[in-house]
Amino acid sequence: MAYLNKVFLIGNLTRDPELRVTPKGTAICQFGLAVNRQFKDESGQTRDETTFVDIEAWGKQGELVSKYLTKGSPAMVEGRLKLDQWEDKQSGQKRSKLKIVLDNVQFLGRPGASAGGAPAAGAEEGADPAATPDRHSPPPRASGAKPAAPAGQSIDEDVPF
Repeated sequence: MAYLNKVFLIGNLTRDPELRVTPKGTAICQFGLAVNRQFKDESGQTRDETTFVDIEAWGKQGELVSKYLTKGSPAMVEGRLKLDQWEDKQSGQKRSKLKIVLDNVQFLGRPGASAGGAPAAGAEEGADPAATPDRHSPPPRASGAKPAAPAGQSIDEDVPF
């Protein structure tokens, strides 16, 4: 039997990321994500529904989230579901909470933000964010001039395609 525990969410951070470090030096970053859903109810009215999800990022991913994201930042997270269970010290009741353990994060730009934005997750520490290439943009052209034809070849300007 095959098993799969994978979650993809796009939303906005509900609070500033909280970075802690374990005694062994591993970074743990906790933050919340609000994920919106629009739908039409029985009367045809457009309704909004928001789901709030707690996320935990470990290691370098956690450090990057803490450094570059703040409350309100849009992000896409990829991770796995984890159920935390504990006993409430005050009431003695068993409690549980479902959260996401982050595997990967993509920083999404805000509308109207500068083109540089935050670097992609996994970018080198101290790297120039503007040097991170946009994966959907072609490489920059040199000064707009047409490329010269190799020696001994002519370029046919009337190519039909």
